[in-house]
Order: sequence, then C-alpha cells, then structure tokens
Amino acid sequence: MHPKALLEACTDLVRLVVKFDHPADAVVSRFFRENRSLGPRERNTLAETAYNVLRQKLLFEYLARSGPGARERKLAVLGFHGDRNYIKSALTDAENAWLDATATVPAGDLQPHHRHNLPDWLVQPLKDQVGDEFQALATSLNTPAPLDLRVNDLKQKRPAALAQLKKDAIDGVATPFSPWGIRIQGKPAINKLPAFVKGELEVQDEGSQLLAWLLEAKRGEMVTDFCAGAGGKTLAIGAMMRSTGRLYAFDVSAHRLDALKPRLARSGLSNVHPVAIAHERDERIKRLAGKMDRVLVDAPCSGLGTLRRNPDLKWRQTPEGVLELQAKQTAILASAQRLVKAGGRLVYATCSILPEENEAVAEAFSAAHPDFVQVPVADVLGRLMTTVDGADPAKVNAAALCSGPYLRLWPHRHQTDGFFAAVWERKL
Repeated sequence: MHPKALLEACTDLVRLVVKFDHPADAVVSRFFRENRSLGPRERNTLAETAYNVLRQKLLFEYLARSGPGARERKLAVLGFHGDRNYIKSALTDAENAWLDATATVPAGDLQPHHRHNLPDWLVQPLKDQVGDEFQALATSLNTPAPLDLRVNDLKQKRPAALAQLKKDAIDGVATPFSPWGIRIQGKPAINKLPAFVKGELEVQDEGSQLLAWLLEAKRGEMVTDFCAGAGGKTLAIGAMMRSTGRLYAFDVSAHRLDALKPRLARSGLSNVHPVAIAHERDERIKRLAGKMDRVLVDAPCSGLGTLRRNPDLKWRQTPEGVLELQAKQTAILASAQRLVKAGGRLVYATCSILPEENEAVAEAFSAAHPDFVQVPVADVLGRLMTTVDGADPAKVNAAALCSGPYLRLWPHRHQTDGFFAAVWERKL
C-alpha cells in the first residue's frame, strides 16, 4: 500500500476511535469490515497505530499543537506503527520538519500527565495504592501486553505444547505463576495453528488463569461461573473438573455466551451448561440456591486492569461510572452467594485496579454476610503452587501476588493484567 494511502487510512481510523462513541476494538473491527481490501500487514499497522494514539493521547496531543494540518492526521503520524522513514515519505516538508522537532523536545518541557497519559481522576487513586511505583505502573499500562495462552491439560501438557510451538517457529516460555500458561511475544496467528484448532490452546491472560485456579473446582462438583461472558474462565474451570460434574455458565448476554460455543466445541468439555439469564435474580438461579460447591463471580467492572489491551477504557470510564459499577457488583455478589452450599466456596473477582470495585465491595460483603468466612488467598495459592509438577516449595511465594487476604495482580509487578480476587467459604 502506498505510504500516502496508508497514512490516510490511519488518519480515518484515528478520527473514529478518538470520538469514543464505541469501544475501540469494535470500531477497528467495523473499519476492517468496511475496508475488506486491506491486507494483514495493513490491518496490523492500522490497529496498532490507533492503539498507540489511545495509549499516548495526552503526549501526542501536546506534540501535535506545534504541527501543521489536521489534528487526527498529526496523531496518526505520531502514533504510526512501523518504519518512521516509510511514513515520512508521505509527509510534506513542513510536516517532516515538525516530526523531527518532536523527537528533540526536552524532557523538562513535558508535564507529568504527558508522561503518564492517564486521566486526572485516575492518577491519585493509583498513587495512593502503589506510591513511588506509580510511573512504573503507568508505563506498564501504556505498553502493549504480550500474548498469553492457556494449555488445555485435558488434551495436552505444557512441555509438549511448548515443544510444538517451537516446531511452529513460535517462541514461548512458561508463565511464572499459572501451571497452564505460555507467554508469547508478538502477535502470531495462533488461531491458525493445529494445536489451537484442536482445542489444546486457548488465549487467556495468566492473571485470568489464576482466578479460575483459585476456585479449586474438583471432579464431580456442582460449580457456577456466574458472569461467564465468552467463557475463558469457564473452560479453565471445566478442565480442572476433568469434564465431570456440572458447570453452569451464566450470563445476561446471550450474544457473549454464543461466543463460548465454538470454544467449548474445541475444548472437549462435556460438563459445561451455558445459561442466559435475565438478571442476577433470575428464577433459574433461585432453583439452584444452596446447591453449588463453588461459585465464581467475575463481576462486570471498569476493566482498568486491562489498559494494556484496551487503552480506550481510561478515556471512556468516569468516576460516576465506577460508582454505578460498584452498586452492580454488590448486587450481583449478594445474589450469587445464595447458590453456595454450606462448606462451599465463593470467589469474587474483577479486572479493575480501583479499590472501590475491589476491597470496598469485598469488605462490605464480609460485613453483611457473617455466615461466610474469608479465606486468605495466599494460603490457597501456596497450597496449589506446591502441587505443580517440578515446583520447589522453598521457592513458592504466593504472598507476592497478594495484598492482605486478597489477590492483587499489577502489570508492572507481575506482568499480568490488573486483577483482584477475594475468597470466602460458607460456614458448615
């Protein structure tokens, strides 16, 4: 594709994503559907350019002020994913002079928000939690995430999966915390690999894998994934159960559950039962009250722990929206707990990094439900980690993944998305 045409396309896509009318991934997907002549390389360049602009929006807007031409074009130039010389051939002399000048802006001229590229309302809550690590966290949140895979150990083991990926010319390494995880740099076409087609591999962040692990579901049990979505954790839980027992995948979106069906077919699981519900008080939930051995509530949340993958969320979320989510999370958790039988386990989780959606919800639940006893997450993880083949008990440090009794994963510390989890067991 000619550089000028590619830059025009990048500008068009940037103009659409910075409107924030819809999630960025949906905007990008629609743009590609409407421009089917684009090849794989062009699609990658376009998508990554748009995401670069979303990640570095405050810095790029500052640098764009001094340049000629339309704002969206300047943002696309600054965020262009690829060879800088290639895109410079599409620029005017004035644009090239401006672009060269942006590379020499003294660091002292930049304000803190140009370096962290986060909305003002989000800065202090993060500083309050990580202190001097704030800039490291911000840098991590603005860095594209690696690709994590989960090995479906019903069909394959991790060493064999790693060996097969190597044969396929894909370099992967075992993740440090999840016994099922493989981390890959770059974005190879995983969905075209025979191992993926056969259901031996699934795309899933290591942190998400650990949430399923915390549930510790066993053979023959009755288990519910209360907010299953497209079913990534559902599939991991089903494999832990060795495709026995009964695993309900509830969600209010039938569309999201439809996305689970092809993944379920590949997985080889026969114990998963997707169920679309109207709301958290649906009659079908009432009929299962007190019957579940395990319930996972991976609640709808701000998603701010996934900014490495979804950088538009920091511009689309608001403090008011977070408070609305907190009320919804509290209601969902209160409803889901009714399913747990005496002696059963309840896990509450989010992919948020805000205490309003995490500790505040968990502490309110503990106060309102004295029949549930909180289980320190480090105890659960420590026990499970020592059961992994090849694990050295002396080197297991589950507490490094926790804050008090809770799981707390941070991108800059653990190289996962940001996750939170709390665990309780109902008194006998």
